[in-house]
Amino acid sequence: MSAESASTNQRNQVDLLEFIDWSSVECLNQNSSHSLPNALKQGYREDDGLNLESDADEQLLIYIPFNQVVRLHSIVIKGPEEDGPKTVKLFANRQHMGFSNVDDFPPSDIAVLTEDNLKGKPVIVKYVKFQNVRSLTIFIEDNQSGSEISKVQKIALYGTTVETTDMKGLKKIDEH
Repeated sequence: MSAESASTNQRNQVDLLEFIDWSSVECLNQNSSHSLPNALKQGYREDDGLNLESDADEQLLIYIPFNQVVRLHSIVIKGPEEDGPKTVKLFANRQHMGFSNVDDFPPSDIAVLTEDNLKGKPVIVKYVKFQNVRSLTIFIEDNQSGSEISKVQKIALYGTTVETTDMKGLKKIDEH
């Protein structure tokens, strides 16, 4: 896709998959035979037959750390019309959250997913809240039909890495 055909906001956004620190990714309340890699890992998440499914109830708490600081622009959460996620709370840089304390912290953003979102339409996050993200916690609070099991087919995060120093910008100082 050329830069001209992409919208201005989307132009520089990349799939942040390669910046995920896989050794520290966690998902609470996942069904062990339908676990997070089904929705998050390349290849698996493109297969609609593979789902991340909740276990004891409809809630899922997903912790995704990055191996470098990123700016999060948007998130795609695909799921089936009935059991796909509905209310999704996003927390930037909030570690060690559990179901017992998830309501103790204000989310950085809240998304209520529509049918279009469940089919792959990205949710644009409150960009100002996601400028220096070292980790993202995704709390799936409920699903579309209120059933006991939430199903997620795909989670994709889009944004950019944070450049620590822009060397080009530093050279303009010698103007006297």
